[in-house]
Formats: sequence, C-alpha cells, structure tokens
Amino acid sequence: MRMKDSIAVRTSLLIALVVTVSITSGRLHADVQDTGTCGGVTVTLPFTDVMGSQFFCQIAEAYFSGLTNGTSGTTYSPGNNVTRDQMAAFITRTLDQSLKRGSSRGALDQWAIPISVPFTAKTTVGNIPYAVKSDGEDLWVANNGSGTVSRVHASDGKLLQTWTGATDAISVLVARGRVFVVGNSNPGTIYVIDPAQPAGAVTLLTNTLPASPVVIAFDGFNLWVPSLFPAFVSKVNPNTGAVTSFSGFASPFGVIYDGSNIWITEEVPAGKLKKLDSNGNVLQTVNVGSLPHFPIYDGTNIWVPNSSDNTVTVVRVSTGAVLATLNNNGLNSPSQAAFDGERILITNGSGDSVSVWKAADLTALGSFSGATNVRGACSDGLSFWLTLDDGTPGHLVRF
Repeated sequence: MRMKDSIAVRTSLLIALVVTVSITSGRLHADVQDTGTCGGVTVTLPFTDVMGSQFFCQIAEAYFSGLTNGTSGTTYSPGNNVTRDQMAAFITRTLDQSLKRGSSRGALDQWAIPISVPFTAKTTVGNIPYAVKSDGEDLWVANNGSGTVSRVHASDGKLLQTWTGATDAISVLVARGRVFVVGNSNPGTIYVIDPAQPAGAVTLLTNTLPASPVVIAFDGFNLWVPSLFPAFVSKVNPNTGAVTSFSGFASPFGVIYDGSNIWITEEVPAGKLKKLDSNGNVLQTVNVGSLPHFPIYDGTNIWVPNSSDNTVTVVRVSTGAVLATLNNNGLNSPSQAAFDGERILITNGSGDSVSVWKAADLTALGSFSGATNVRGACSDGLSFWLTLDDGTPGHLVRF
C-alpha cells in the first residue's frame, strides 16, 4: 500500500507540474505580444518592446502592411538606428506594396499571371494587326494588312467599330481626345479618328512625311514620327498637319516621350538611344544593344528591346546611365514593350512568346508562350493586350 500511495503521489505531482508548466507557457506566450489601441481598435503585435512607444500605431501599420517584420520574431527594436540596407528594404517594400495594393489588378482581385498566352477569348480584328493602344476604356488596333483600325471594348473584348482607309496602318496613338494612326507608306502618312463620331473612313492629317514611318509619340504639343527612308525625325502639328523634319540621323526607329524630352532608338551602325530637344537636336546618346526597336518608359527608366542580340537595356532617364542589360528570360528577337504600372512586358519577334519583368527591381517574372506571331502590345492598366498575326484576319488577346 505504501508503494501504491507513493506512486499515486508522484503521479499527482507530475500532473500538477504539467498543468503548471502549461499555464506558465500560455502566460509566457501571451507576454510576448504587446497590445495597444489604434483608432479605437485593440491591436496586438508579436513584439515585446513597442508597448511604450509613442509610435505604436505606426509600427502596427508597418507590420500589418508587410513593410517590416521586426529585428527578430519578438523584437522590433524601436530605439535602434536604421542602417542603409534596412532603409532600402523599407523603401522597396513600401513601393511594392503601394504598386500592388493601389493597382486596378489588386482592386479586382486579379493577381495571377497566366501560364501561357490564352488561346480563348480572342477578338477578331483586321489583317496583320501590328500595334495596339488603350484609351483607358477601349483598345485601338492598327491593322496593317487591311488598312483598317479596330476599336475593341476592354471589359468584354467586344469589337465595337472599324474605321477604313488607313492605308499601311502600322502604329496608333491616343492623344488630345483623338486617335492618330501612322501609315507606313511613301510618302509617310498620319490619319486621325474622332472617337465620338460614327465609324467610317479615317481623316488624312498629312501625307508629307518622309517615307516608311513606323511609330508615333506625343509631347503634349506635337506629334513625333521617325522615318527610315530617308532617315528623318519629324515633328507634326496635330491641328494642321504641318511637318518639320530633322536630319542627321542614321536609322531612327522607335520613339517615346518621358515627360520632358523625346527619345529615339537608332538601329545602325550601332544601337543607340538618343535624347532630343524640341528642335530635334541630340542632347545625349546612350549605347544600347544591337538593333534596338520600340522602347517603353516606366516613369523612371526606359526599357529598350534589342532585337539582334536578344537583350533589353534599362536606362535611367535622369542621367542616361545604363542600369542593366537583361538577357535570358525567354528573350528571342525582342521587339515591342509595354508597361502596366508594375510590370514590363516584352514581345519576342522570332518566337511566339512574351517576357515579363517587375519594373521596380528588374526581377524576371517569366517567359510565356502559346501565342502565334505576336506583333504589338499595350496595357490598359489592368491587363496586357497583344495583337496576333495568326491568320486572316488576325486577333487581339488579353494577357
């Protein structure tokens, strides 16, 4: 009996010890979480050193929004100095979160990137759809083979209207409440469409451009159009169609506006990106890759697809410095670029694919196949749109 009593006592003590440890563990776990009130709501953080901070609520917001994870699992170290690498992490996380949470994609719960260019939900447009631009609601497609311009509603991909008479249509620009279309002819032409009017024939703005223009940009006052044969960059009055052409270029091809200056790409004798003033004078020349095509500006940097050497050159606008030369990621004769506010998309001219990067830190997001003869690309702020020369007629597809 004494032995049994002894075992029973030991068992009782052991159970009591386990219960005590369990209760203590629960209390310790609770103690590692600081709690405060922010905006009338009780907020609990996993840190043990922020309860007395006057910035408790700001720390809570930074933690819940993903901008900081603290200095350990249980400490935030609010009194410590911030190093330069920690500051870089805070800033980049802030930028990433702002872009993601403030985007149309975030508001509509559309976070996914398709695993390939979709085969379904294609919109039939004209023959050889070469370029596409968004006006924020509709897509405008320049159909080079049929000399037409298609208007497609972005929300449902429905073909709304078709304009005719745009001979050799190769590029399109939405500006000043109008749609401008470049004709890749000799002499070069610019047509104009008033979207408020019923569809019909386009209106000729000018047919006095140098031959073979391929793209168009707008600086808030004038249209800018590079031409290849002969090599000129032309400034066009969008009201009157008056053309002023500037010489001194070897092979101007692509053109963009950065909010202050026009930039053009030159293909030969060596790939160049050139900054121009309002009189067509070259202010700066940047060496890029071989056969640079159609660049895009992301608000800070210019992305230049280099068709011949399968690279993309990223250039800082403020200084003209080359930040990176990107390769791999499926690049195969890269040609056109598009920006959706967060990501850069590059079309691959010799392949049936597109390549995508995160603009903020140049992270490669992948290469996506499944398309046939991708020609043009743009973004409406929600989706990328691609024109496909995949038959007669061609198609527009959402990516």
